[in-house]
Amino acid sequence: MCQHTCSECKEPMSHDKSNSAISTTQTSSFVLPILVSVQSPSSHAPEFVTLPLEFEDSKEASDELELHRWPSSSEVLEELKQMSKIGGPMIIMGLLLYARAMISMLFLGHLGELELAGGSLSIGFANITGYSVLAGLAMGMEPICGQAYGAKRWHLMGLALQRMVMVLLCACVPIAFLWLNMKRILLWCGQDERITNMAHTYILFSIPDLLAQAVLNPLRIYLRTQNIIIPLTWCAALALIFHVTINFLLVSALKMGLQGVALAASWTDFNLVGFLLMYLCCVSVCLEWWWYEFMIILSGLLINAEATVASMGILIQTTALVYIFPSALSLAVSTRVSNELGANRPGKARTAMLVALGCAGVLAILATTFTTTMRHKWGQIFTNNNNILSLTAIAMPIVGLCELGNCPQTTGCGVLRGSARPTIGANINLGSFYFCKWK
Repeated sequence: MCQHTCSECKEPMSHDKSNSAISTTQTSSFVLPILVSVQSPSSHAPEFVTLPLEFEDSKEASDELELHRWPSSSEVLEELKQMSKIGGPMIIMGLLLYARAMISMLFLGHLGELELAGGSLSIGFANITGYSVLAGLAMGMEPICGQAYGAKRWHLMGLALQRMVMVLLCACVPIAFLWLNMKRILLWCGQDERITNMAHTYILFSIPDLLAQAVLNPLRIYLRTQNIIIPLTWCAALALIFHVTINFLLVSALKMGLQGVALAASWTDFNLVGFLLMYLCCVSVCLEWWWYEFMIILSGLLINAEATVASMGILIQTTALVYIFPSALSLAVSTRVSNELGANRPGKARTAMLVALGCAGVLAILATTFTTTMRHKWGQIFTNNNNILSLTAIAMPIVGLCELGNCPQTTGCGVLRGSARPTIGANINLGSFYFCKWK
């Protein structure tokens, strides 16, 4: 036992050496001790270390200061490095998934103008009522998994994955029922009957794809929030290789036409799910996605419906290509923000947000440049029809201008998702994509 005398009360104070206590003496103020459990290396019983309450106060003050200062250049570079590890492979994977959709459109274009228009209308309807709904529901598990990973609570991630897959499978039932009645809905909306018949055929053969998407969406989020990106990219690349082969088999060899293109897309998604499972041995997204797909349906009400719907299909493919980059940035910053918040580092989460918004501004300028300079060349990849090419060339610069706001907006929604506040992003999308545009 060791003893010393407190300068304030002149009474002896003693501490047992076996407790490995940290004594704190002060001459002007009383310090309330905090007991912290510490595991002794020589004993299974925990020991206690006495820490002053002022230690906790200083930590809170440090965190508060961290939240209100601008990041240094080294912190910005470090955050860019962290985001590039997530966003880089996500861009590659997004390009691979876009290539799958582009290949399907190419086969539709070679089948004929009517098939291209019908397939575009069907894809737009499917995105509005099916794919965006499943993707939006799956986004609900992103902040849970991201913050659980940051806090190292692994069991919560597994529970979120299992429950989200079950939720999406249940959601597939009403979506499939709606797809079965698509023809009646589109005819009631005044769509051209020939295009509607073609679109109805396409979507009937796309119904199996709902099951693949119900597993694929949560699985991708589950892996991405753990920074497991490279396997996703390799699986997408492998699925794309098979997609080309499957299209040639069903469309060219078996002469299945429009049905073959739809089945090939579904088959490819099932392949991707299978590859990911073998490796392992799923609201704001909806609102933004729906607006673009509504344009395809509304274009069917214009004069010369075949040309306008087909042109809108090409424009949607353009926006899908451009969207890959801000989307990957959004996913990267969502993961970074949720990880840092889960690890109780709000200052680093703020740095991630600022760096991501800066990158979004650069992407917006590049997207506008691309759509403006390629307006006369891009449509020729899909068709040689002069009416479709003319409409596409007129509209592409307008699409580019939209990206000046869309890139930062998409990134901002990623920040909100990572901080478990997707409702704010949903309200912003609802107001900007719908209420403002209809006024």
